[in-house]
Amino acid sequence: MNKDNSKNTSVRSNNQASTMNNVAASQPDVLIVGAGLFGLTMAERLVHNSGKKVLLIDKRNHLGGNCYSEFDAETGIECHKYGAHLFHTSDERVWQYVNRFTKFTNYVHKVYTTHNDEVFPLPINLSTINQFFHAAYTPDEAKVKIAEQAASAPAEPQNLAEQGISLIGQPLFDAFIKNYTTKQWQTPAEELSPDIIKRLPVRYNYDNRYFNNKYEGLPVDGYAAWFDNIVKSCQSSLEIRLETDYFTDPAIQKLRAAKILTIFTGPIDQFYQYQFGELKWRSLDLQKEVLDVSDFQGCPVMNYADLEPKYTRIHEFKHFHPERQNSQPSNNLDDSNNYKDARSDDYNENDNTNHHNSAETSSNLMSSRQPWLRDGRNYYAENSGKSVIVREYSKTWHRGEEPYYPVNTADDREKLAQYQALGRAEANVIFGGRLGEYAYYDMDKTIASALACYDSLKTKLN
Repeated sequence: MNKDNSKNTSVRSNNQASTMNNVAASQPDVLIVGAGLFGLTMAERLVHNSGKKVLLIDKRNHLGGNCYSEFDAETGIECHKYGAHLFHTSDERVWQYVNRFTKFTNYVHKVYTTHNDEVFPLPINLSTINQFFHAAYTPDEAKVKIAEQAASAPAEPQNLAEQGISLIGQPLFDAFIKNYTTKQWQTPAEELSPDIIKRLPVRYNYDNRYFNNKYEGLPVDGYAAWFDNIVKSCQSSLEIRLETDYFTDPAIQKLRAAKILTIFTGPIDQFYQYQFGELKWRSLDLQKEVLDVSDFQGCPVMNYADLEPKYTRIHEFKHFHPERQNSQPSNNLDDSNNYKDARSDDYNENDNTNHHNSAETSSNLMSSRQPWLRDGRNYYAENSGKSVIVREYSKTWHRGEEPYYPVNTADDREKLAQYQALGRAEANVIFGGRLGEYAYYDMDKTIASALACYDSLKTKLN
């Protein structure tokens, strides 16, 4: 994978013997394990609202967890290293909070799927239905059609296939869900639990927005700049150590022995040395390619609903930020906005408190925050004849690989309950985030969970 990490963040790894912020030599008040959205949010709240000194560690060499993105050195295109991450929320408190650290574009996510060499819009909507059935149904007619087809399913579905048919009927299920799900799980739909699919949204109108949330967009200057702003706002009260393993690093072992308050966002089963067995996950194989074409597929994400090809979807990242094609070097991150402090607990929608700025010079901001704009040139536009795609393959997770989606079988839930019982007995450890809670979280839900976790913790700290 092509990288240009030097432009993404000023945080350095622990192995480089340097960090962006340095806590005083005394022991920190709180150790946070994992620099994803949960860990970053907890760190910021603990520093600003509780006045704590925080040490934030991560075994990776970057901030942001799976939300991390980097700018491709050859094309200037921002690529989401761990698969596409799109911010969307209807949570007012979360929206107020994230806007303290980044501005968002007006990007609206739309997804298409290829079935039998024909492209259809997703999620399934009136356009999908009429195209698939070569019809011109009204909303009410489409509802009747789908209800008739769903009526063929058993009253009590015994597998995912029967469950899917009961929700949207067999023709649509077979075309858009059955084989795609088989590729995702590497198991026929007839052998998968019906619990995997609780609902399949169908819109009986021509709205093909993928999300229904009130707010949606992408960080104007990229995910790395957003995460940098969170860290910079904490100044000297937050220390970052990357490439630092909680389980093996000698300095961290001393903190563990001292029973320091710890926010642990890694896998909860790993914390307890898998004593009840592994919690199962799905993982991904992401294969990146730089192409000599200006536009490969005409949209950000194209799903492939049939068994062939083997990949489930293709991401084309240039479509996430079309505004960068015509952007010019300009300082939209200076101190002229007179930004205020972030120590308030109140998230008033009229409060413009944010940290989109730093004490850097304008030229440094342009190179570190907008890597596609350098030396008065727009490298994104100059390389408009190229594109970056990533083919996404689903695979079974094995220990040591990146866990993406919890499988969450009955056996997993039983093991999780045992691990959570151990967790509740911990006096100085709090588990959070998708790995710590063994949960699938969108970005906004991760931040909401962190804010709620801090709310429950703050009275004990202050």
